[in-house]
Formats: sequence, C-alpha cells, structure tokens
Amino acid sequence: MFSSRLALAATTFLLTVGLSGTGMAAHADDPNDPPGTEPSASAPVEVDPNDPDLKIPDGATLAQAKVLDIKSVVEDQSGDERREDTNTNVTFALQAEVLFGKDSAKLGAEAKSRIEGIAEEVSNQNATRVRVFGFTDDLGSSAHGDVLSRKRANAVHDVLTQTLNDADITYEVRGYGEQYPIADNSTEAGRKKNRRVEVSFPRTEA
Repeated sequence: MFSSRLALAATTFLLTVGLSGTGMAAHADDPNDPPGTEPSASAPVEVDPNDPDLKIPDGATLAQAKVLDIKSVVEDQSGDERREDTNTNVTFALQAEVLFGKDSAKLGAEAKSRIEGIAEEVSNQNATRVRVFGFTDDLGSSAHGDVLSRKRANAVHDVLTQTLNDADITYEVRGYGEQYPIADNSTEAGRKKNRRVEVSFPRTEA
C-alpha cells in the first residue's frame, strides 16, 4: 500500500485576509488552471474590522476573509510518490519512471500494485468522481508531450476501472503535456518530478 512507503509529511494552513484594492487574485479565476485545483471553503470565523489590534493602512477596509486551503503533503523518501490532502480533495502523484519505460505509455511490472493502492483509497473515500491527469517535462515537442501524457493517463485509468469495477464512478482523463510543471524543468531532478500522473478525487465529508 502507498501509506506503508511514506516517510515525510508537511502540513500547511493558509489564511488570507485581503485589503480592498490590494487583494491577491483568486486562483480559481485563472481559466488555464486544470480543474479541481480551485481553492474553496469560507473562513470559519468572522473578523472584526474595528478590532484595535488589527493594523491596516489608513483608509483601507477589510475584504471578506477566506480559508484558501488546509493542505497535508506526504511524500516517500525517493520522491516517486506523493499524496496531498486538502479540505476537499485527495491527490496522488506518481512519477512516470515508476509506472512506465522511457518515452512509453506501457505500464511496468510494479505499476499495477501502486495504482491498486490508489484505487483502495478511492474506494475508502466512496468517491464517485475521479480525475486522472498526465504531465510531462518540456523536453521534445509540445505536441508529443500532449499525446504521451494522455496515453499514460489512459493507461492508469484502465487499471483503476478494472480494479474498482464500479459503474457509479465518473472519470475525467486528460493529458496536459508540459503544462503545469511542479518543479524546475532546467534540471533533471525537476524534470523527473514533472513527468507524472496525478489521480485526484473528493474527500469524504466529515
């Protein structure tokens, strides 16, 4: 199982209170972001703009406070697998090298067991909507990366559907190629992180 190989965890809590005219642009407003990456959830408490301990510039007023996300990131020591839990979603990322051969969309010997571990968590969360997204580094042509990432996402999707065998689950499968890198493509270590397949699904509400 995925959890047995995890060794490193970090948790980040982000609370944003914007000032009118100076607030950050909302991540969800970017039409180029892949679906499922939008922040959500309202602030759990009200903020008193007249609180004397609250220091804001003269003439400024408080915008509505929001909790953008509560994120827990767990990665194994090799960096081959990563799990991210937010207040709304679970995302697993598997580096391409642990699933496929070089420039290939054919699953390797260890790939099925790793994907089956993710399928078990999909089942545990009673998820009915699953996203499978493929990504590559920026080497080679963009068109080749788009095709390869889609083929790899399809291969992972096929194992998930066979393992879960649940007609109630809806899948969204996409290949994003070199878009949305999570590391620096100027180094091999960064490119390795960018060559990945991500599986995401909603968390079970508490």
